Amino acid sequence: MKPQSHLFKENAKKALNDANLARALNNMKAGFQDKRRATIAKLPEFQDLRDQARDLKNHTLENLDFYLSRFEDRVTEKGGHVHWARTPAEAREAVLEICRSVDAKTVTKGKSMVTEEIGLNDFLIESGLTPIETDLGEYIIQLRHELPSHIIAPAIHLNKEDVAETFRENHTQLDPNRRLDQVQDFTDEARAILRQKFQSADVGITGANFLIAETGSTVIVTNEGNGDLTQVLPKVHIVVASIEKTIPTLEDSATILRVLARSATGQEYSTYTTFSTGPRRPGDLDGPEQFHVVILDNGRSALLGTEAQDTLRCIRCGACMNHCPVYGSVGGHAYGWVVPGPIGAALDPGLIGLEEAHDLPNASTFCGKCAEVCPMKIPLPKIMHHWRVKEHEAKLSPPRFRQGLAMWAWFARRPRLYRLGANAAIGMLGRLGAKRGRFAKLPLAGGWTAHRDLPAPSRGTFQQQWARHKRSQAPSSS
Repeated sequence: MKPQSHLFKENAKKALNDANLARALNNMKAGFQDKRRATIAKLPEFQDLRDQARDLKNHTLENLDFYLSRFEDRVTEKGGHVHWARTPAEAREAVLEICRSVDAKTVTKGKSMVTEEIGLNDFLIESGLTPIETDLGEYIIQLRHELPSHIIAPAIHLNKEDVAETFRENHTQLDPNRRLDQVQDFTDEARAILRQKFQSADVGITGANFLIAETGSTVIVTNEGNGDLTQVLPKVHIVVASIEKTIPTLEDSATILRVLARSATGQEYSTYTTFSTGPRRPGDLDGPEQFHVVILDNGRSALLGTEAQDTLRCIRCGACMNHCPVYGSVGGHAYGWVVPGPIGAALDPGLIGLEEAHDLPNASTFCGKCAEVCPMKIPLPKIMHHWRVKEHEAKLSPPRFRQGLAMWAWFARRPRLYRLGANAAIGMLGRLGAKRGRFAKLPLAGGWTAHRDLPAPSRGTFQQQWARHKRSQAPSSS
């Protein structure tokens, strides 16, 4: 897909004024935060598992060439095929070539952020094929011609009324007066429509949570079972995954799985965890005749050995988004690319370019909650700070910001003058705001006061207040 991250500020302003979006995003606390907290509390070794998961991913990234080669060898041994793609265009062409080799007309798809990244659906449609998303959330946004707004809950920006309207507009063959106001209504209707698609599909395409080098297996984690039907029923199964999904062993997958679902949806395990190893073998009751894995780079290898390498540990659980106050206010579409939220702010500049995505690392309060809940212990604020520095060095930030920082730096290098100016400003603002204790409007602070009052300073600088505190705590001499 074509990135639109340069529109973040405009998108965010629109999102902040969207009452319907605010109502939908308000469901995240009970739906994700509370469930995660309760499930983790039942697993005393959760923090140890995070350390283990981080370490094994670090090891894999340090030896990624070896494990990717080993994965290819194992897939080939089992009768499958691996296709390497440096760019989205190469990945799309690889998928299309496989589809055309079997004269495919319809393609069912399991949920896959990588296929969103490469714009696969539109490409297949332009090439004469019909792709059908089978994850309920992805199916809904496909009908609406929208992008996912969340990694694990692509339709989280919608309310029940939105989904009902979408189904009525698209499922015109059904009774227009049918009931559509309960979750069961939506799932029953989608199941009836999609079951026909599963049965008639020529090719099934899924993503992968893991690529296991030891066995040549791919792993998907789902709650709806659509992924299994997508890869088992058609005669061809295509996996599209990025290079960092590789892990060494089956045992390693068990370690990460124990932190994945708990961090994502608050479940101990997802409903379905499916391992796929090659095409159907003689004697197998089901499975595809052909098994293909398309492995995408798209800028990821360039992140190895850089300040942003840790982003490649991400297992796409969405925990950082679920706890981010910025994402919780503007939603995923504001970020303008496939990966939104804190992980998007840390990853996207390295994949789509700093010039396109330099606003995203600034979309953070640096409260640190994203790093606190990340199961892979990715230091997201640190990486966002790295991109902010790069933005400043490249002079991509607004000139007034750079001028303000330059002025502050000039004073900061002159401590006596800095203290004198700070004391004068605090004293003046303290006197002006003494009566109300806050400012509703203040020159040069419009970005703050447009949405909230600015507390008036009191009792001097922090250092002065700390000195007074220390003196008050000192024992008195007798």
